[in-house]
Amino acid sequence: MKVLVGEVDNEGLVSLLGKSVTLWCGIYIYTGKLIGVNDDTVKLADAKIVYETGPLMIISGRTPSLWKLNVGMSGWLRLSRLAS
Repeated sequence: MKVLVGEVDNEGLVSLLGKSVTLWCGIYIYTGKLIGVNDDTVKLADAKIVYETGPLMIISGRTPSLWKLNVGMSGWLRLSRLAS
């Protein structure tokens, strides 16, 4: 089967630049303000590692900074994908 593949501007993580995001990675959960994105790296400002989420339910007005247990990190955090 052939599929038409095209590039659409401002989709995916790029559309979330400047917003608070939560990234569920292989072992840890990171949260912070998304300030950079490229092909294989994201950059978070005011980054935190989430050690305990509490109940996973959507509550109106809840933001990632309200995780049950998180630890702030100084500066910013860069996450890169591993080569496969």
